Amino acid sequence: MKSRDTLIRLRRFQVDEKRRRVTQIEMMMADFLRMAAELDREVAQEEGRAGITDPAHFAYPTYARAAAGRRDNMRQSAAALEGQLDEAKAELGEAFEDLKKVEILEDRERSAERAAEALRDQAAMDGIGLSRARA
Repeated sequence: MKSRDTLIRLRRFQVDEKRRRVTQIEMMMADFLRMAAELDREVAQEEGRAGITDPAHFAYPTYARAAAGRRDNMRQSAAALEGQLDEAKAELGEAFEDLKKVEILEDRERSAERAAEALRDQAAMDGIGLSRARA
């Protein structure tokens, strides 16, 4: 019984860890996309100040070019995290399934114990009833 309780606690811990990892990756992706949107606005503002929107133009603002590069890197990082997020969600699903299997086994074991206890109680009551009937 103790080992089963320990196993359930371990599985719950694993599910919690996987859930935290999924949340962390989602937060990182959201941060990258938010930073990319901010850099987009900065690039647009800089292009508006300079009046040049063509990055190939010789007078294109240096800051806009650098911000566009950082923005692209942020988007690539968010896209790379997409694969990690899918993997983490799959691991979370597997960990959750493992936890449910162990919990179902625990419930079955407890039900069997309760049924055995009910049978013992009923047998004891039957014994008492028979002894009184004989007397």
